[in-house]
Amino acid sequence: MRYKELFRQLNRATATAACALLLGACAGTTPTTPAASKVKEAKQEAFSPILQRPKLVVGIVVDQMRYDYLYRYWSKYGNDGFKKVLSEGFNFKNTQYSYVPTYTGPGHASIYTGSVPSLNGIVGNSWYDRKQKEVVYCVEDKSVQTVGSSSDAGLMSPANLKTTTITDELRLATNKQAKVVGVALKDRGSILPAGHLANGAYWFDSQSGNWITSTFYHQQLPQWVQEFNNQKLADKYLSKPWETLLPIEEYTESTADDMPWERAFSGEQSPVFPHNVPAIRGEDYELIRSVPAGNTITKDFALAALRGESLGKDDVTDFLTVSFSTPDYVGHSFGPNSIEAQDVFLRLDQELAELISTIEQEVGKGEVLFFLTADHGAAHVPAFMQEMKVPAGLGSSGVVRDSVDAYLDKTYGKADWVEHYINQQLYLNRAIIDSKKLNIADVQQSVANYVLRLDGVMRAVPATTLQSNNWGTGMMARVESGYNPKRSGDVVVLLEPGWFEGYGKEPKGTTHGSYSNYDTHVPLLWYGWKVPAGESAAEAEVSDIAATIAAWLYIQEPNGSVGKPLQVYMK
Repeated sequence: MRYKELFRQLNRATATAACALLLGACAGTTPTTPAASKVKEAKQEAFSPILQRPKLVVGIVVDQMRYDYLYRYWSKYGNDGFKKVLSEGFNFKNTQYSYVPTYTGPGHASIYTGSVPSLNGIVGNSWYDRKQKEVVYCVEDKSVQTVGSSSDAGLMSPANLKTTTITDELRLATNKQAKVVGVALKDRGSILPAGHLANGAYWFDSQSGNWITSTFYHQQLPQWVQEFNNQKLADKYLSKPWETLLPIEEYTESTADDMPWERAFSGEQSPVFPHNVPAIRGEDYELIRSVPAGNTITKDFALAALRGESLGKDDVTDFLTVSFSTPDYVGHSFGPNSIEAQDVFLRLDQELAELISTIEQEVGKGEVLFFLTADHGAAHVPAFMQEMKVPAGLGSSGVVRDSVDAYLDKTYGKADWVEHYINQQLYLNRAIIDSKKLNIADVQQSVANYVLRLDGVMRAVPATTLQSNNWGTGMMARVESGYNPKRSGDVVVLLEPGWFEGYGKEPKGTTHGSYSNYDTHVPLLWYGWKVPAGESAAEAEVSDIAATIAAWLYIQEPNGSVGKPLQVYMK
């Protein structure tokens, strides 16, 4: 039965029950007849959980948002963005990722599947495929075509995601009457949250400046997307320099404007304000990802999706997923202590205020359930930490691979022993190991023992150890949850706290991916529909988000879910 018809019947039942009770009260008697029993049943049905669902769920993911950003810039935030969500919503202060590596693809997958890489299969942004002998991107799909551009940026789908998402489950529970739309500059930030059954997932194409999708979702862009693209907002936003929102001397929460570990944009002499965006943007639109305009155009497109798809306009709960990707690009270039990072979050605060207020105006205040979290955090730049006399350092993926190859040459004879090194995991050449009649567990353990000699390595774990043991808590539990036997490597390398692998001759900016709390501890805020004001320091995991939404919507949790519903006592 369609939900709208069911709601009409429930409303009629409520009215019938009210009339019967009123008549009974006037007569001075309590209804006890069979007709009264039917009225009681109708009343119970009328107050079933179907009447207690939000019209719209909005999932907001901020790419590379450390938990402490909620408070670090508190005095500079306005009253209608982060402060509003914190003061009027519920804050789980101790929310952690329960696996490594902590990257964008796995983060978005975990949020919306309620699962971990060992189950949902998204073990990194990319991983090495042993059968294809090549690196596979988490949402790549060569069987589909780009829609909205002539580039290859649309050859994407959720095909590599092995489990359902909470958005999939909402579609299944409503016989596809619920609408689900995913929005992000990054394809993986849109596709993985939207899931397999979405009405649409859209991401930004740097070649054309358009928002695009793939034939997995549509054969052509919906009219509202075409109209949005025709506005050419990317050209408008890239026509202005990036200047600080506040006078630069007020950025007292950040380091100076020109630090040696910051990376200048291509075409810039130094990484300082103002960033002359029109002069350095080049011929494409890639730069919009790394300046505040990336968040602005994401917010604009999310609101266009709200209106174009009429989200939250009927009795069936809809779902809008929005990922703000720009903070990640900025963090990778400038680091978490930069004025650029602070300015992006001050401006994002304004974008969030507009997004939330507009959705509440158009759908109804109290009718929308919002949650806000992050796909991972970020480490302090090692050079910054060293300046502060705190232990930290940079490793090199090339050194790990080359030194392990040389070690195995010396130990077992010359061969191409290492097929690939990615996500701090070594993929060994199993065909050579088999041809030499070596025991795979022995070789893995030998490599793990050797890797411990390298600077910055805290631990190295053989795959056979991960598959034959079970850790309930702690760092090794995170490693186990991030390991998928068909997609992960033979030896997992764990670096010391404060260390990460740098790229290039002079690594700049920061990165993420570790088991440390600066990567795993992220915000989790609930706001809107029936959510009380409050906070909790109780332990929570990102995988709990999907289970919590499932409980509130009275639907099945995703089929790979390992999370538990969080206890927020609704209004």
